[in-house]
Amino acid sequence: MEKDHEISLTQMRRSVEKLGSSTEKYGDPTLMRFLIARSMDPEKAAKMFVQWQKWRTTMVPNGFIAESEIPDELGPKKIFLQGLSKDGFPVLVVVARKHFPSKDPLQFKKFVVHILDKTVASGFKGREVGNEKLVGIFDLQQISYKNVDARGLITGFQFLQAYYPERLAKLYILHMPRFFVSVWKMVSRFLEKATLEKIMIVTNDEEKKDMIREIGEEALPEEYGGRAKLVALQDVTLPPMNNASP
Repeated sequence: MEKDHEISLTQMRRSVEKLGSSTEKYGDPTLMRFLIARSMDPEKAAKMFVQWQKWRTTMVPNGFIAESEIPDELGPKKIFLQGLSKDGFPVLVVVARKHFPSKDPLQFKKFVVHILDKTVASGFKGREVGNEKLVGIFDLQQISYKNVDARGLITGFQFLQAYYPERLAKLYILHMPRFFVSVWKMVSRFLEKATLEKIMIVTNDEEKKDMIREIGEEALPEEYGGRAKLVALQDVTLPPMNNASP
């Protein structure tokens, strides 16, 4: 298997060069994420990788999105970044009732990048950069129609799929109200099969126990059956995120 991976990586590196780019700054774990996302097809993985490079250059020219670029989105404190799960993955919590559709689509896109970059970076903790994943909790408790943002959800998932391949370990959706089911069906149409397989809609006590067991009480906030306090994204301090290779 390892030999097959080495052959695929070599072919991918060559394909990236043929497309006029370079893999020089990137290790095997980073390239492997793109290969896995494209079913180990070196040419498709190379194309995805080059598109990602171009997107990062345009969207994140400084290597990271500063908090000063996204004040409207950070203000409501709707995103929380916990410690690491049992498997060593950072736990990201989205409290949907604090979110309202953005009047500034570009700022929202930058916000998504900021969230994902910071979450990925918080999972490094001395391990080899390139293969970190994240666990998400999407809490829909007490949402109203004003909080529904199908376009924002689709943007978030599209960014995850196109520019953060193999970063999502698991996403738990909690407290989904009946009126949101049709919204979720529409959003689901934009999700790849591999993404959908990582999403668990928690509907009963047994599924909640599974979530608590899989994440671990240390990182899971008290609100969801754990022992941790919720920590707002902007209250988490990390080393400089430049070149963190999302």
